[in-house]
Amino acid sequence: MRHLRQQKTGHLKDYHRMKRLYLLMLLGLTHLACISQEVIGISSDLELARISDNAFIHISYCTLPGYGRVGANGLIFIDKDQAFLFDTPWNDSLTSILVSYMEEHMGLKIQGFVPNHWHDDCMGGLGFLKTRGIKSWANQRTIEIAGEKGLPIPDHGFRDSLKIMLGEKSIHCYYYGPAHSMDNIVVWIPSEKILFPGCICKSLDSQSLGNISDGDLSEYPMTVDRITDRFRDAKIIIPGHGSFGGTELLTFTRSLCNQY
Repeated sequence: MRHLRQQKTGHLKDYHRMKRLYLLMLLGLTHLACISQEVIGISSDLELARISDNAFIHISYCTLPGYGRVGANGLIFIDKDQAFLFDTPWNDSLTSILVSYMEEHMGLKIQGFVPNHWHDDCMGGLGFLKTRGIKSWANQRTIEIAGEKGLPIPDHGFRDSLKIMLGEKSIHCYYYGPAHSMDNIVVWIPSEKILFPGCICKSLDSQSLGNISDGDLSEYPMTVDRITDRFRDAKIIIPGHGSFGGTELLTFTRSLCNQY
């Protein structure tokens, strides 16, 4: 009888877990349906998706051994004819295409750049940005890791937080602790209620936390909790890969931490 009770309890836990996941995915789909998306194809490996009057997600694609063709998200925030870039496409070539499009077709002047962390899907195009004289800011730990690995180094560093002004609009960058990587940050744009936690956050179709070889599994759930508590009023949350959504993405990411 004890075995049957344990087995029944296990099935109930599985049922409630699946029910919760279904509700999260349904909530995410409903949220996405409320946001009008305008998708612009720039090249076969680069596209833009408008998510508000003043913001686009840039999605770039790269074929990775063992993973296949992988899309990575970055953010463009605009105020009039000025723009700030958060994460580059995978490499200098794709970043050159994106910058040219922003300047020539969108009439934008890029005022600066901030990467989420040191991986290629965040700052693989920093070398090109430096040739164009575009200033960059990053977590001080990102700068240290870039130096250790012989990567292009961002110009300016910060420790816990950074406030940037684009015209009259503020942009806030915060470091809440290790997760996907030891240096990953979040970007918050109050005027748009947009949160860009990048690879800290997973899309609702993710099966796991993904590549965690450079991260910290013991700190990951606590970092997600701190972000969730701070940004309960976020309307749009952008993961590092996959579809954007609302706060359900953070809830889902926290649940994935329980797999480890």
